[in-house]
Amino acid sequence: MSNTGHDRDDAPVGTRGLAALAGIAAGGLTLGVGELVAALVVEPAAAPFLAVGNTFVDLTPEWLKSFAIRTFGENDKQVLLGGMAGVLLVLSAIGGVLERWRRRAGVAVLLLLGGVAVAAALGRPTATAAWALPSLAGVVAGAAALTLMVGRLRDRAPAADQTRAVDADPSTSGESASAARPPRRQVLLLTAAVAGMAVLTAIGGRRFGRTLAEVREARDALRLPAPADTAAPVPAGAELDVAGMTPFTTPNRDFYRVDTALDLPRVVPEEWRLRIHGMVGQEVELDFEDLLGLDLVERMITLTCVSNEVGGELAGNAVWLGYPLNDLLDRADPSPDADMLLSTSVDGFTAGTPLDVVRDGRDALLAVGMNGEPLPIAHGFPARLVVPGLYGYVSATKWVTELELTRFDRASAYWTDRGWAAEAPIKTASRIDVPGSFAEVAAGRTVVAGVAWAQHRGVTGVEVQVDDGDWRAARLADEASVDTWRQWSWEWDAEPGNHTLRVRATDGAGDRQTDEQAPPFPEGSSGWHSVVVRVT
Repeated sequence: MSNTGHDRDDAPVGTRGLAALAGIAAGGLTLGVGELVAALVVEPAAAPFLAVGNTFVDLTPEWLKSFAIRTFGENDKQVLLGGMAGVLLVLSAIGGVLERWRRRAGVAVLLLLGGVAVAAALGRPTATAAWALPSLAGVVAGAAALTLMVGRLRDRAPAADQTRAVDADPSTSGESASAARPPRRQVLLLTAAVAGMAVLTAIGGRRFGRTLAEVREARDALRLPAPADTAAPVPAGAELDVAGMTPFTTPNRDFYRVDTALDLPRVVPEEWRLRIHGMVGQEVELDFEDLLGLDLVERMITLTCVSNEVGGELAGNAVWLGYPLNDLLDRADPSPDADMLLSTSVDGFTAGTPLDVVRDGRDALLAVGMNGEPLPIAHGFPARLVVPGLYGYVSATKWVTELELTRFDRASAYWTDRGWAAEAPIKTASRIDVPGSFAEVAAGRTVVAGVAWAQHRGVTGVEVQVDDGDWRAARLADEASVDTWRQWSWEWDAEPGNHTLRVRATDGAGDRQTDEQAPPFPEGSSGWHSVVVRVT
């Protein structure tokens, strides 16, 4: 049937809504079939929704990435996924309305979205040609469903004409009038069926692919061996008894998470492999059983994210169980000309670590355990890198499967390709935890306390300033090691009024924390942390 202005004008109110619903159902089926095909034929990361999301993360400009982390913290991925879902919902609804307006106009929208998904999938670091299949299959299913559903709505105009004729002829039976009415109920039922298929295929994709539940089961069943060398006992005076203070050891559930993975990689120990290659005398490959058979060591190390703002909470301290990275590299006999260790995650993320840092005697680890448990899935299970003294984007690759010995003038990594510094030593930093910003405290003796860190240099001093007064030395808690943060406290005779408290630290090399304000990009934030409090 031809599409004319008369057809559109005569369409009763509600048809556009039905078309929009049909478009949403067709869009959902596109994603669901894509998810199912990805799980059955390729791998879950090839599903159109994830492929587009991960590509969006890769293409996000630095200012937007920093804004997202600053605004949403560790919920930035959930916000991105929710935003993508909202955009797709709107575009699918528009596609349905366009398909009602002009035949195949809505299908063209689906084809355009499918083309974007195919390009995104094929552009992933680990992609093969097969990664295009989920998006293509999804678009075919969605286009067929959209054509079928909106095709029923296209019968509406002549049906409406028949209804008017029936209304003009009193002799026409009510049964005939009912038969002439447009198939609203049939379209709704058809749309509901397509939506149900969308849900079922999406669930099927999750069920047929490796589920997080299966990975959790494998993690829960894993028994880590006792370390050949245990971490030094934490001194009794390393943790201060101050209400509201950051605990010295960060529980796994509270440890910060910042990475590029929209969907957690699902790796089980029996399938994990690590390959060491590149500028080496011989390639080395080991599986998880091989790794657990080595003499593992325990070390307490504080990690810090380069995205941490001054005074931010993207830092945590844990006991890590793993094998010394330097000893592991010795097995491959690295070339003297190599100066970079390029690590790769199972999802294609890369980090370039200065090789001299890995091999200078510090406790750089290929870690399998965290605070007495196997690594949490979100923190790299079954294996990750931990290198004290470097920001994570150049050193802390999670779900690591590949180590390449290379050179900085020959290779680059994920974040350095985006303008971040190639070598990223952690800057000396300190933070006020108590009292909090804009807190109201009683006049008199008040405890000011927090943490300071300068990994692999250690913290030797912390000072506090009230308003623009003199700097006063704080009391340092005992040091566990130069690779961990230190708690500190200072007693203040608080006088009524509004006051600004500032803190600065001095590291083991004798260098005082700078007051120069710098954002996280491109090599980590700097400046003194301050809080404003009201004393009553």
